[in-house]
Amino acid sequence: MDMRLEASLGQALLWSAATIGFYLFAKALYRRWRLWWLTPLAVTPALVVAAVLALHVSYADYIGGAGWLAVLLGPVTVAFAAPIYEQRALIRRHWPVLAAGMAAGSATAFLTGWGLATLLGLDDELRLSLLPRSISTPFAMTVSGDIGGTPELTALFVMLTGVLGAALGDLMLTHLPIRSALARGALFGVAAHGAGTARAHEIGREEGSIAGLVMVLVGLMNVLAAPLVAMLLR
Repeated sequence: MDMRLEASLGQALLWSAATIGFYLFAKALYRRWRLWWLTPLAVTPALVVAAVLALHVSYADYIGGAGWLAVLLGPVTVAFAAPIYEQRALIRRHWPVLAAGMAAGSATAFLTGWGLATLLGLDDELRLSLLPRSISTPFAMTVSGDIGGTPELTALFVMLTGVLGAALGDLMLTHLPIRSALARGALFGVAAHGAGTARAHEIGREEGSIAGLVMVLVGLMNVLAAPLVAMLLR
């Protein structure tokens, strides 16, 4: 076997196994201590970065070995159609409230991200990469590419937004009189996508279902709006 091919296969096996192993370890850790900063969404990338830095491996070498895991996000996006079908009765009952909440949440995320990035003097690439940070990773990376951002950077911002959003969501439920399961679930689904949906499932089954549904609908809404956003920003 060619030496270069052999080395590439070795890299792929090493970093794929390491990434999956770190994720399983992070899940076990979170199952034992359910603290927001121990969520697998935060711990797994931190462990990967630590390993890459410790072994002096470049990003290109890492993604060359474990990049196929990111490709799996495509089929995941297709699977998002299932909760929409299962919750079609809920959508019919509450579509005006859901539509208004999703539009307001998406607009707020876009405008605050763009405004803060502008105030901080970030360049265009960073600003555009920040815009879709409040939607789930498969949709966010698609939107980022469409509007001129960097999908890999956007994935990082999505992770940070999800972890912080889930923690802040808990704080809001503690201090605000939000009593309906629809509102509690939508809060996590709009603002904190995957991490928020996981937290909503811990609060209640109905909250988790609504958060998952809203997360998917917000992602679709943003993908459809991306061409308009891109046109406005150019």
